[in-house]
Amino acid sequence: MSDVNERADFDSPWKEVLEAYFPQAMQFFFPETAALIDWKRPYEFLDKEFQQISRGAEQGKRYADKLVKVWRTQGQELWLLVHIEIQATKEDDFTKRMFTYNFRIFDRFEQPATSLAILCDSNRQWRPNNYSYNYPHTRLLFEFESIKLLDYENRWTELEQSNNPFATVVMAHLKTQQTQKQPQERKTWKFSLIRRLYDLGLQEQDIRNLYRFIDWVMILPKALENQFWEEFKQFEQERTMRYVTTGERIGYERGIQEGRQEGEQTIILRLLQRRVGELSPQLQQRVQSLCLNQLEALGEALLDFTGMEDLLNWLQVEE
Repeated sequence: MSDVNERADFDSPWKEVLEAYFPQAMQFFFPETAALIDWKRPYEFLDKEFQQISRGAEQGKRYADKLVKVWRTQGQELWLLVHIEIQATKEDDFTKRMFTYNFRIFDRFEQPATSLAILCDSNRQWRPNNYSYNYPHTRLLFEFESIKLLDYENRWTELEQSNNPFATVVMAHLKTQQTQKQPQERKTWKFSLIRRLYDLGLQEQDIRNLYRFIDWVMILPKALENQFWEEFKQFEQERTMRYVTTGERIGYERGIQEGRQEGEQTIILRLLQRRVGELSPQLQQRVQSLCLNQLEALGEALLDFTGMEDLLNWLQVEE
């Protein structure tokens, strides 16, 4: 966290907030689709099903995906594939990947999916919404709905007045983009956005959920981060909060997460040595550099490894 330009691992916070507030996300970003859904019936995240169709695809921290089963108001089952393109620049293969995932869902589960995309990049001209090809006697046009967070820059007053959690998510994302080389300005906005959570009168769990997202994406240099913590603790004291400081709780949870990652590394390294043989110091270092989600994926994948080449191929895909 010493470098203000360091890119945060956006994958986990986006998935967390999407799971915590999925109906609100749909109502905020895709109101027409949300209006078709019977929100009185439970919805289901199809993580295992998505893993089956995404294996072998490029993996990384540039995007987050959620496959969700909902029910339409008329009673029919509906699958939604929500894709969040996180990287800062446009991606040439994006529309192809949207089509590929959609087709794989239909091919494997005989279930059509409604594909929706949330674009977090900073390119105002890049607005993908279809994938197509046209050959003699054969053509394809696959269309999907996409929204661009950058467009909310002109709707800031609307965001400030909204109680939807994703108004806060969008505000944090935009201010992170706008303050890439302005750490003091970022600190000011980070405090302002967190204060807004209290001003809205949100419940403790909602404050914690949204604080986690803001804190994760709005990275500050260490000195400014320390200043921020002191100001934030003072703020909560003035508010006479009756529960343990929200920031301290999240800091504690981070410690648990880091400890869990260290334990996972040790276990994975031992399993790999049994499965493929002694690892070189370079390979050990590469494994130790993996994030927790990647370590968990490796723990599952190594069960099928038969030699060192399988590990090297897996690591190459992850890069």
